[in-house]
Amino acid sequence: MQNISDIISTVEFNHTGELLATGDKGGRVVIFQREPESKSEPFSQGEYNVYSTFQSHEPEFDYLKSLEIEEKINKIRWLPQQNAAHFLLSTNDKTIKLWKVSERDKRPEGYNLKDEEGHIKDMSTVTSLQVPVLMPMDLMVEVSPRRVFANAHTYHVNSISVNSDYETYMSADDLRINLWHLDITDRSFNIVDIKPTNMEDLTEVITAAEFHPHHCNLFVYSSSKGTLRLCDMREAALCDKHSKLFEEPEDPSARSFFSEIISSVSDVKFSHSGRYLLTRDYLTAKVWDLNMESKPLETYQVHDYLRSKLCSLYENDCIFDKFECAWNGSDSVIMTGAYNNFFRMFDRNTKRDVTLEASRESSKPRAVLKPRRVCAAGGKRRKDDISVDSLDFTKKILHTAWHPTENIIAIAATNNLYIFQDKLNSELH
Repeated sequence: MQNISDIISTVEFNHTGELLATGDKGGRVVIFQREPESKSEPFSQGEYNVYSTFQSHEPEFDYLKSLEIEEKINKIRWLPQQNAAHFLLSTNDKTIKLWKVSERDKRPEGYNLKDEEGHIKDMSTVTSLQVPVLMPMDLMVEVSPRRVFANAHTYHVNSISVNSDYETYMSADDLRINLWHLDITDRSFNIVDIKPTNMEDLTEVITAAEFHPHHCNLFVYSSSKGTLRLCDMREAALCDKHSKLFEEPEDPSARSFFSEIISSVSDVKFSHSGRYLLTRDYLTAKVWDLNMESKPLETYQVHDYLRSKLCSLYENDCIFDKFECAWNGSDSVIMTGAYNNFFRMFDRNTKRDVTLEASRESSKPRAVLKPRRVCAAGGKRRKDDISVDSLDFTKKILHTAWHPTENIIAIAATNNLYIFQDKLNSELH
């Protein structure tokens, strides 16, 4: 039986792709490092091995509200590397922390006033002065908390995003977005507040938020109503009035009891170029052009065969699952997760798509992933097709990440992390 605290809740590559961090429901962060290529084994590069593990958050209790605060890591974001150390932000529902990850492979020896164990020497025995020297030692990875950003969110934090100025970042909860300076922990600036005076008038919540990759004044946030708002911090201190509103008009003939639930945006990501937005709702992934607000540029059906199953997915709460999405390094392919440990990839140029499975069987070294097909209820079934009725809805891929420059992807399937590389999307090209 799997341990609930081991379930992976976020996955994130750093800016070079050499490090990969995962957070889990138990408040732990595990960092993996990519092994360098060896001359004897030219294909060994790409193996990611555990580099460091640390406890980022502990369970807490809010005595004023009589609420338990989970230790679960909601998001991890790396800061661009400025020196030999790495820095990352991690957050649970309430508190964001900045961590420093550094290496030590030398230790000072030969102190005048301390012995080798670190005890203070008897001064009368010190007869000469010596210069301490640095001696090699086994590599140690040290992780230390540098900042704790607390007490700024009444509701649960769902997103953090580092600005392209590398000095500020934002954190978003259901109703507010705050802007922080990375060096200042005791205050933040509220830049979006959608909380109505009377909570009974509440019609939507913020589901995700992200800074533009190049313009430090622009950010986007998505809502449970399926809208995206692009905001410009140059226009006003409080960005309640958006610069652009991206919204797809609803088809009245397709309206149902579930329309609003399945149109809620669970993730939004700027493309690396900064020109496009990728969003994920329950059944589709959409690509939006920043210059066209009226409708998405592209819409991809992730698992349209579930349309007939929405009633049972509502009853078992799966309809509220929040799937994330990712761009490849050149913005030409998008990826997102589905059920039954399946994940989907869509090539924007060729319009080809593929369904792949992250499972123990398919993850043997050098194994090539076989495309999978799901046939809708009552549809014609080919050999190897999986019936929609036999999908396992407890096996869901919510969290995925794509290496910033190479075809390496990380897939979190409950408490397992799968890393696939290279020939992966040969199906697409």
